[in-house]
Amino acid sequence: MSIVWTILIGFVVGLVARAVKPGDDSAGFIVTTLIGIAGSLIVTYVGQSLGWYTAGQGAGFIASVLGAIVLFFVYGLIKRKS
Repeated sequence: MSIVWTILIGFVVGLVARAVKPGDDSAGFIVTTLIGIAGSLIVTYVGQSLGWYTAGQGAGFIASVLGAIVLFFVYGLIKRKS
């Protein structure tokens, strides 16, 4: 069940990260959702593995937003090159 929650939180995280990230972002709704889910999954795994926070803490949501913002910057760099 925790993977389902991580994906649902990732959806919301993608929307929040896109709203917070400065600059013009041409990513569509699906790309935004996928980046949010990827950021949430990666940061949840890393943060809990390193003991920064446990499941259900607010720090996990904040870290997921930061992870998604980083992925948006990487996506922007890749898209700009092509």
